[in-house]
Amino acid sequence: MNEPARIEPGAAAGSPFALGGSFANAVLRVVDSVTEAVQHPPGAVLVTGSHGGTSVVCYALAAQPRLVVFNDAGVGLEQAGIAALAVLQDAGIAACTVAHDSARIGEAHSTLASGVISFTNNAAATLGAAPGRRLHEWLLSGS
Repeated sequence: MNEPARIEPGAAAGSPFALGGSFANAVLRVVDSVTEAVQHPPGAVLVTGSHGGTSVVCYALAAQPRLVVFNDAGVGLEQAGIAALAVLQDAGIAACTVAHDSARIGEAHSTLASGVISFTNNAAATLGAAPGRRLHEWLLSGS
């Protein structure tokens, strides 16, 4: 039996989720902007409301999460809304996005509650992320 995830006040207060599998015992951080994550210790499962463009990479690298989740923001021109996934893969950080039409951009609780995975990097896919899968179901199962 897995212990519930440690949820810190102000980050994921009130979250009903206990992370499972490979995420067991990880801290779940739910932050509207990835910029908020850099003030916390590394190793968290980081669910954001941020888009997955290149401008988020420096914050994700500084936060050093076990996993980071973004919104694909409709993907955009030259796949700008998911560009961070490849860069984070190169840095060894698992990352994925949820579809822009499944969660509100900029609202991390929406990402967690209703987000459907749209794109993953290889590190996230190895952990079980798959397009079409509901984010919260994957985090609960941890595989």
